[in-house]
Amino acid sequence: MNIHVLSLFPEMFTGVFGSSILKKAQEKETVGLSVTDFREYAVNKHAQVDDYPYGGGAGMVLKPEPLFNAVEALSKDGKKPRVILMCPQGERFTQKKAEELAKEEDLLFLCGHYEGYDERIREHLVTDELSIGDFVLTGGELAAMTIIDSVVRLLPGVLGNDDSPILDSFSTGMLEHPHYTRPADFRGMKVPDVLLSGNHAKIEQWRMEQSLKRTFERRPDLLVDIELSKEQKTYLEKLKNGKA
Repeated sequence: MNIHVLSLFPEMFTGVFGSSILKKAQEKETVGLSVTDFREYAVNKHAQVDDYPYGGGAGMVLKPEPLFNAVEALSKDGKKPRVILMCPQGERFTQKKAEELAKEEDLLFLCGHYEGYDERIREHLVTDELSIGDFVLTGGELAAMTIIDSVVRLLPGVLGNDDSPILDSFSTGMLEHPHYTRPADFRGMKVPDVLLSGNHAKIEQWRMEQSLKRTFERRPDLLVDIELSKEQKTYLEKLKNGKA
């Protein structure tokens, strides 16, 4: 996979792209990450990327020319990548969307600043508008980093254990079960006996119940759209009735 980012502040990505899982993914050549300052594609001698909005109003608006020129320059063999606009008005980003994007060969993220984008960028250049939540950031860079991290970790071989992303919270439709490690007794706080039993069937049963319980308590909205097994439905009823 190749991921390109267009930003006026490419230095913001240096630490994130050069650390941890994203660094390892590049070393394995599973993903290529690049950041371009789209000011390089401005059309006047002052390298201007923004201008006053027609009709008046506060703030400055990103001009269409630099972003159109940059996307066209980065498109391989004339094939435009999936172009993602980071915007608080966009579709709410989810794990399902991350899984969808992880199947692409080329992604290109547009990170804006100032008051907003010229509407022609939305209408004729981008394929997706994404938001990471109902709040406003100074620019799209931090949001793009978040999405890129969540997508890259889903690529085969990146995490070392390909089962890890399958069992993550939201990937199954529910929140993940609790985890414990050594020591078994820390300051009187003990690991549940079932996890020390060696009985894998009971351990999986416990994990299923804990995952369902945590989701019911913290994010009951997630249970509306997922299909539960008969066993899960029975346990959910116990939770609702306070008998679990």
